[in-house]
Amino acid sequence: MSAHDLRSRQDLRMSEDLLQQRPVKRVNEMIERQEAEGPMGTRRRLLATSVRMSRSMAPAMHKTADACIEALGVDIPVELYVFASAQFNAMCVKPEDGRLFIMFSSSLLEGFDDTEFKFVMGHELGHYLYGHHDIPIGYLMRGQSRPDPKLALQLTAWSRHAEISADRAGAHCAQDLTGVSRALFKLASGLTGSLVNFDLDAFMAQVDDMQHEDAEPGAGAPTGDWFMTHPFSPLRVRALKLFHESELAVPGGKSVENLEAGVQSLMGLMEPSYLDGRTKADEAMRRLLFAGALSVARADGQISEAEIAVFERFFGSDSYRDSLNLDRLEAELPGRVEQVIEHVGVGRRLQVLRDLATVACSDGDASERERAVLRGLASDLDVDSALIDQFLCAVPEPD
Repeated sequence: MSAHDLRSRQDLRMSEDLLQQRPVKRVNEMIERQEAEGPMGTRRRLLATSVRMSRSMAPAMHKTADACIEALGVDIPVELYVFASAQFNAMCVKPEDGRLFIMFSSSLLEGFDDTEFKFVMGHELGHYLYGHHDIPIGYLMRGQSRPDPKLALQLTAWSRHAEISADRAGAHCAQDLTGVSRALFKLASGLTGSLVNFDLDAFMAQVDDMQHEDAEPGAGAPTGDWFMTHPFSPLRVRALKLFHESELAVPGGKSVENLEAGVQSLMGLMEPSYLDGRTKADEAMRRLLFAGALSVARADGQISEAEIAVFERFFGSDSYRDSLNLDRLEAELPGRVEQVIEHVGVGRRLQVLRDLATVACSDGDASERERAVLRGLASDLDVDSALIDQFLCAVPEPD
């Protein structure tokens, strides 16, 4: 079976759609022009800031890399690097001059056993294999022209499905669900020692807590993970368990259609949608977003053209009108907050706040007055106001 058969169908579908969108095309055209002028200097920076792991220095690393390269059918020379960091991390950057570069933090190399490391190696190779670097998410989210809210949400959602694909490549290399799950547990917890006994069933039980009430998806997950580009780790383990039970991993296993449906159900826990929903909760969230966005936008005394443009991307063309009674809408905010608290769980309240943060950032960095409005709304919604700064600073980028 080809490694390309392992790729998440949703990742493939979403990436094909994103690659056709004009903002993505425009950034890729810019990158192509830069690359045509010569190498971007990636290798030079790596040589200056990291240590290249040659075969003589790290034979075990290269043995693992060779095994994963063969298992996945990767056809490009690979260079391995290590950088000093107390955090477990690994990344694969876009190839340059016919070479692929994979970097690992020193703590990951020291804290992961062979099976766990094989999963990480395969995961990074998967990002290359599935062309995830073709969507320049970092450029798009950090560029001078910020993406509109719908595109930003698409990019964030796609990046999570890209991680699912890369996880499958890593699992295909490791061939050990328990070892793979241990790796994800270590990445989530930062623990490697004997203080805690890893329990796969208990780790995955967190997903059951997230699903405990349909009205409050995600309540069992750490709130900081709710809008991360990487799926919350127990979700990734559940998704990999579905993969290991499918025909992609075992002869006679469950169909690919069943696998993708199961994964989509899991990922739905991280992708609540309320802009088009018809429930009381959806309506309450929309009404709060409508009034809250205008309140944030006018925090500095006037609403900019960029803020109006973002507002209309949420609510449609001409939804912002001079006839809007902004004072009345702002006076109604407490009542709209109460409606959200009554009908919406904490997990989904976070999405409204994240979308309001998008409005605040639409014309550059959010001002202190805009931040104050957002923190006040967070407090009124019984959400940790410290998360506002995370939403304002978040730049999704798969590694």
